[in-house]
Amino acid sequence: MAPLPAGPWPTAERPAAEPPSAEAAGAAQRSPLAGLRIVGILTLLSRILGLARDVTMAAVFGNGAVMDAFSVAFRVPNLARRVFGEGALTAAFLPMFVREYERHGPESAWKLASAVLNALAVALCALVLAGELLLWATAGFGGGGPEARLLTGLTAVMLPYLVLVCLAAQIGAVMNALGHFAWPAFSPMLLNVVWIGTLWWVVPALDSPTAQVYAVAASVVLAGVVQLLAPWRALRRLGFRYSFGWRDMRSRVADLVRSMLPIVVGLSITQLNTLADSVIAWSFSEPERAVEASVPEADGLRTVPDATDPDAARSVFSVSAGTASALYFAQRMYQFPLGIFGVALGTVLFPLLARHAEAGRLDRFRDDLGLGLRLVMAVGLPASVGLVVLARPLTALLFQHGEFDARDAETTAGMIAAYSTGVWAYCGLLIVHRGYYAVGDRMTPLRVGLIAVVLHLGLNFLLLWLLGGAGLALATALAAMFQLGLVVWLVQSRIGPLDWRRLGAAALRASAACGVMTLACLAAMEYTPAFQGRLTGRAIAVVWPMLAGAGAYLLAAWLLRLEEVWLIFRPSNVRQVSAGRPGDVKSG
Repeated sequence: MAPLPAGPWPTAERPAAEPPSAEAAGAAQRSPLAGLRIVGILTLLSRILGLARDVTMAAVFGNGAVMDAFSVAFRVPNLARRVFGEGALTAAFLPMFVREYERHGPESAWKLASAVLNALAVALCALVLAGELLLWATAGFGGGGPEARLLTGLTAVMLPYLVLVCLAAQIGAVMNALGHFAWPAFSPMLLNVVWIGTLWWVVPALDSPTAQVYAVAASVVLAGVVQLLAPWRALRRLGFRYSFGWRDMRSRVADLVRSMLPIVVGLSITQLNTLADSVIAWSFSEPERAVEASVPEADGLRTVPDATDPDAARSVFSVSAGTASALYFAQRMYQFPLGIFGVALGTVLFPLLARHAEAGRLDRFRDDLGLGLRLVMAVGLPASVGLVVLARPLTALLFQHGEFDARDAETTAGMIAAYSTGVWAYCGLLIVHRGYYAVGDRMTPLRVGLIAVVLHLGLNFLLLWLLGGAGLALATALAAMFQLGLVVWLVQSRIGPLDWRRLGAAALRASAACGVMTLACLAAMEYTPAFQGRLTGRAIAVVWPMLAGAGAYLLAAWLLRLEEVWLIFRPSNVRQVSAGRPGDVKSG
């Protein structure tokens, strides 16, 4: 028998938990996908707005030094949001909050939430202050050229967003723990609305690209204020009251911090890898004035070095200006399905897994974790394949406008295809990591993640040499696949063996359906008729193959009895499918 996972199991010294509150008990009895559709729909709307935002950014700034600097600077607070706000802190806090709520009642849970919000605010303000002083000192020494100064300035402007968005994400974690997902899923839309409003009404009134990009950076901070203030009324309706007795929870906060530290690394591996991609691309990019003298390929690599160049030996790793921003746009594209499905599924499953762990229901835990992995195969795998096949027409439709020319589109399409090969792995990691954290195992994801980082860095330089800028993206995807395979195998030592027969069957059926989908997409792309109007033609070149591929995939899924696909549309009988009784779900 598999060893009992580390966690708050009843023992002779510590009796079983008190019966949970009615609200928590009701949440525990819901379908595992009860909140998936609302989170998925709101995330879809947010991603559409985010896509419109990025399309406008590409049209205004193109692929160049200004966009490179902004894309790298924005990653600093955005990475902190994913690590401290939506990532490590949430992963450590949510099981603790559920345990506090179910054992000691809501008042004790509010004290814990108040203590965490206070500690987070103080720690992040200190971090931002230290960062601003470091940036001020860097600028004062005058290091670097104009590109470096722009990067430093934009980072300084957007750094306070780190505090605002992390506090907003923590509020969202409290709401998710109580089974309420709408407001946390709606919050990113507020950022996109403010950002797009600035691009449409403020940026056109400014003359220089530098002033324009600083205005966009300031709008990010303004959006953070809105994101923090907006959900408070809804949170109070759930019963939350700020507790001035939060000091009683200082020991719990200390425990939370200690448990959070390994989760910071374990959950942020993919984000750190994508940040490393951008930093490497920015570090090895040639100045824009030198790009005309190079012979660039679509992936951004200068493959024919100038024999008169004294730095010719270094040029095998040099990439053209714009590669970092191409990586940014490509990451935005693969994050589209990742956010709509992967993040939504992880958000909905995590509180449920935490309740299973709290009650010691390992059978239910394995059922729901296995269901999540099968859904990753059924939905994440076609998302990966579809993005790879449609990378070029998607890029032309969405980004090839204004300053963003055909060469920029080719570069970005290569990055999208490379990153997208790992969409299913990124989704799977979101699910499995939360399974580990729900049972109290924080070290295994950390150890596997550190191995993946080393692998990623080695692949970065190998594939950069072989494939150019697109090799950076492919290295991230390959590292994620390795990481997912290892954590799935090792999790069985904590919760017992997974149902590999069902997982394998789902993977084989999804792969076969993806093959049919690919053939349908390629045929539709080959025989797409020419239409008048450039924008109309680009839209048809995306929509027609997408519809053909989706229809072919759903038909193949129905014929192959890939039942997990239909659970997205009909989640009412998920519990039966999760427990291995598929006959209760009709897929036709």
